[in-house]
Amino acid sequence: MANTSNDPARVLASLLEGGQAMLRSFGHGTPSPPEPGKSDPMGDFIAATQQIAGMQQEFWKQALAYWSAIPGAAGVAQVPAETVDSDRRFAAEAWRNDPRFDLIRRSYLAYSNFLQNSIESAQIDEKTKAQVRHGMRQFIDAMSPSNFLVSNPEALQLAKETGGKSLTEGMNLFFEDMAKGRVSSTDEKAYEVGKNIAVTPGAVIFENDLIQVIQYKPTTDEVYQRALLLVPPAINKFYILDLQPENSFVRFALDQGHTVFLLSWRNIDASLGRLTWDDYLDQGVRQAIDVALAVTNADKVNALGFCVGGTLLASMLAVLAARNEDKVSSMTLLTTMLDFTDTGEIGSLVTEHSVAAREAAIGSGGVMQGKELAFTFTSLRANDLMWQYVVNNYLKGKAPPAFDLLYWNADSTNLPGPMFCWYVRNTYLENDLRQPGKTVQCGEEVDLSLIDIPTFLYASREDHIVPWRTAYQSTQILAGDNTFVLGASGHIAGVINPPAKKKRNFWMAGEAGPDPERWLGTAQSVPGSWWPVWSQWLAQHAGDKVPARVKLGNRDYRKIEPAPGRYVKAKAE
Repeated sequence: MANTSNDPARVLASLLEGGQAMLRSFGHGTPSPPEPGKSDPMGDFIAATQQIAGMQQEFWKQALAYWSAIPGAAGVAQVPAETVDSDRRFAAEAWRNDPRFDLIRRSYLAYSNFLQNSIESAQIDEKTKAQVRHGMRQFIDAMSPSNFLVSNPEALQLAKETGGKSLTEGMNLFFEDMAKGRVSSTDEKAYEVGKNIAVTPGAVIFENDLIQVIQYKPTTDEVYQRALLLVPPAINKFYILDLQPENSFVRFALDQGHTVFLLSWRNIDASLGRLTWDDYLDQGVRQAIDVALAVTNADKVNALGFCVGGTLLASMLAVLAARNEDKVSSMTLLTTMLDFTDTGEIGSLVTEHSVAAREAAIGSGGVMQGKELAFTFTSLRANDLMWQYVVNNYLKGKAPPAFDLLYWNADSTNLPGPMFCWYVRNTYLENDLRQPGKTVQCGEEVDLSLIDIPTFLYASREDHIVPWRTAYQSTQILAGDNTFVLGASGHIAGVINPPAKKKRNFWMAGEAGPDPERWLGTAQSVPGSWWPVWSQWLAQHAGDKVPARVKLGNRDYRKIEPAPGRYVKAKAE
């Protein structure tokens, strides 16, 4: 009989067999039936374990066939050394100290590399290839040996050292997360909105069914005449812009002498499931602009939109331009897309079939669940945003530490079905928004090129949600004087980068034109935060300084409740 002790696939199969058997035997148990009308989370879990066990078994069956078909491949992982050594999932020495687990690690990476290369060499169109690439990466990430106790030497070693306590703690954390319906990435008990997060002093001075408008208390004796209105993404809670005092964008703007207003979106429930994109423009953005103008009695406001908030803001300003209404002095767009030609990996998930299915289900009324949107974004970086917490929480029994950005990320928000469907079809699917007159919004044929005001455009170089080159294309659409700045890091960490931290860098003052690579090649790299550069730019469009208003609101817009208000505290059902 041939010696198979050095055959990677056979070693892997034998090591994983026990884990698979354990999952299958657990899955074959007979749970108690759920009470009528109630969900069965244990049944869902058992079904999931059966599916994972089957997937894992199939993965290594294919791996065995792969290795067996390559003469001389046994014991040699055919994958670049830099890939093997740089993967953070296998950074611990435990993966190298034991030859068996070193072989597991190298074999997994080699077979993963083979599968990915097979997709790249396939003779299929790029749209289909992107979809297959996404699905294959989800499968490969899920099948990592680091995700399973029986093939994770770190978890096994820790279980031995703690006498099994790490596994007990991990099981407790698992059942806590099962009750939540998601994997925890931070200590959610460490934060409370309005208590130690989103605590900048202010008041809600207006509300309707869709929004609350918050005015914040000035921190300077004098303020600019024109206020600053912040429009956060409707997909998430606003307090990404007001986390803790040391990293609050709101507080920074106040300290620069701006009167700050902020739009807080409602977390949609079934009663609001018929709201449309036009409702978000008219009852949301336009209403907030009018409130800020009425309270400050200024001729105009400065407006800032973040991500989808920026898309909404630009759409509303195009509507106002069509009506010859001049209410906004300048616009700031943070990680925002107006041209959806290249939307990165998210775009590969949007097809005519998937959009039509959504329209049939919730296009005339219903709710797009925030947790479903959150999972989609998580899947784009599953190793960083999900699997590392599965390993640390459940296999190692280590509760995640407190992290305000991840707390915000887990606080999902629902959207009304008609609004969501209009947005996805007219942006990701058909890219109608950038085409003059192609969309009718609030009764107006929208032309983004009619927005002829100074605009500050910020993008993040490593953004996996809004590719920076796509964000740059807004410079070719908007008619005004555009200033483009590119920050380091990703979609959120690049934006929330307070100057006091002295972290990262950004690029500015590149050569204007249609080519983003030309812009970057001629741009200047500057250390630290981009916030001060934006503040200097905004001051040019904010008017003269006047004494700060002691009282928030006015006779028509009185204080309803303290900031951050009720709407932001509502949890998605």
